[in-house]
This record gives sequence, structure tokens and C-alpha cells, in this order.
Amino acid sequence: MGVRKARAAETEAALKEAARRQFAERGYLNTKITDITAAAGRATGSFYDHFASKEELLQALLADMHGKAHDQLAGEDHPPHDLTDRNQLREHLAVAWRLMRDNRPVMVALFESAMVAGPGAGEIWRRLIEDTRVLRDHLEHLRETGHRLPGDPELVAAAMGGMLSMLAYALLGDDTRAGRSDDEVIDTLTGLLLHGVAGPGGPGHV
Repeated sequence: MGVRKARAAETEAALKEAARRQFAERGYLNTKITDITAAAGRATGSFYDHFASKEELLQALLADMHGKAHDQLAGEDHPPHDLTDRNQLREHLAVAWRLMRDNRPVMVALFESAMVAGPGAGEIWRRLIEDTRVLRDHLEHLRETGHRLPGDPELVAAAMGGMLSMLAYALLGDDTRAGRSDDEVIDTLTGLLLHGVAGPGGPGHV
């Protein structure tokens, strides 16, 4: 990598890290581009060498998150997992939860951005579909092998993702997390999604 490219990559990384800090401190909506460049120690004009807008920077941070998830769970050789198996389901939920925990400023920014756009824009639904693609693939595999799902795989995956992301938004904003550990949250979600409210072997269990 040449010197110019190395400096450009360094500036982009500095802007992203500064944005994460500013989103955490001020919130996405209250953060200005000048706040980001000042925190990064860069000239305001340098921002536009890398991003057309604050929203584009946010999308770049989201792409980084997706890349991390891909590395952990969604590689090209990622086999269909049996989400009716507790350990495999828990593994997927744990990866998603910890990714959200480690990237809370981005999660908050995405939530705020989508709320401003409003439900008519369909942004939240599009994001849920994209973010739960791996779950949907696994659920489709289950249906193809004869397992009876509670609904369409896309809708079931989106519902799982919606519950997970909203819980993360609520709990991860509290340093005490209402006294809940990561393991408690992940185990609770695993049990709920695996068995439903009826519980294992309950009258409504299929």
C-alpha cells in the first residue's frame, strides 16, 4: 500500500472511530459532521473525501458490523445449522448479542436514523431482512427438511431479529443492564425461541 493510500485508510479509520465515540456521547441525531472531524483531529473537508454524508458513514459502520458477523458465522462454507438444537441456536444468538454489545453506538445510531425516516420508508423492515439473512437461510433449510415452522422463514427470522435488537437497545444502554449478565440474556432468549411460551413439551408445543 502506497503512502497516500495508507494515509487515506488511516483517516477513514479515524473518522469511523470518532463517529462511534460521538454517537455514544451525543446520539446520532445530535452529532454533526464537524463534531466527528474535530474528534478525529481532521479537517472538515477530509470527511467528504471518504463519505458523502453522515448517513453514508453510518452505513459503512454497519457494513463493518456485517463483515464481523460474516467472519464469525456466515462464511461461504457455513453449513446449514439446525436451529432446533439448543447449542446451535444459542451460538447464533450469542454472536449477534455480543456483536450488538460491542457496537452499541452503531446500534443506537441505526435505531435513531430509522425512527426519523418513519415506518413508511420501510427502512427498519429492510434492515431486519438484511441482518437476519443467516437465520432465514437456516430456517428455510429446516422447512425443506420437513420441520414445521411457526410461519414463513423470512418473517420468523425478522421476528427473532427484532426481539433481539430491541432487547439489546434497551438493556445495553444501561451499564448495570438491570443486573442481567450476557449469559442470562442469551440463555433466556435461547429458551424462549427454542420452546416458545408453552415450554418444552407443553400443550402447544410442536
